[in-house]
Amino acid sequence: MCKSAAPIFLILFAFAFRLESPSAKLFGIIMVISVGILLTVAKETEFEFWGFVFVMLAAVMSGFRWCMTQILLQKEAYGLKNPLTLMSYVTPVMAISTGLLSLVLDPWHEFNKTSYFNNSWHVARSCLLMFFGGTLAFFMVLTEFVLISVTSAVTVTIAGVVKEAVTILVAVIYFHDKFTWLKGAGLLIIMVGVGLFNWYKYQKLQKGQTSENDSAGSSPTNVATKYVILDEMDDLDDGT
Repeated sequence: MCKSAAPIFLILFAFAFRLESPSAKLFGIIMVISVGILLTVAKETEFEFWGFVFVMLAAVMSGFRWCMTQILLQKEAYGLKNPLTLMSYVTPVMAISTGLLSLVLDPWHEFNKTSYFNNSWHVARSCLLMFFGGTLAFFMVLTEFVLISVTSAVTVTIAGVVKEAVTILVAVIYFHDKFTWLKGAGLLIIMVGVGLFNWYKYQKLQKGQTSENDSAGSSPTNVATKYVILDEMDDLDDGT
């Protein structure tokens, strides 16, 4: 339930870093989607203070992470417009950080006793599974970075919300999870929110293309639709 606040923090960071123009419509759409996510997971549960603090901190940092990724990928000054180039810088840091946490928190003294590494066949199978999972993770992150480089962090988050909805449907259909009217209402609200977001972005892009064509007059131009950081737009205006 706390995780449903992640899109709200993302849009606040996007406004703060001038990645998106402050808009009541966009904020309202994000609120609608967050309410839908909340309804799909709403249930009675025990409250744990430190768990709440860590999950909310993770939600805040998730918004900060995606906004910083968009800035690095789209701002010319950093020279990281190629997603593979950015990954070559961030993935070693991620791997080292995760490795250090694993050394501290994981029970490495039980390594030889686990059924995943107690004989050569289990070792080979576990290594193949880790390689397969790592490959999927690599392409997933690469796809996210490519999407951010040509769209925005908000768009990637909305795509992630659709993934959550599909996960719920798969859990109900294949794993026979209990489907309540609350989950159904949440899924419906999520789909409405995603539809509103697509409509909002379509209108915004159409408006941008119309204004560019009007400013160009009758001269033939090939307008490429893309997202631009607002600070760079200000720099271009100052230069002209």
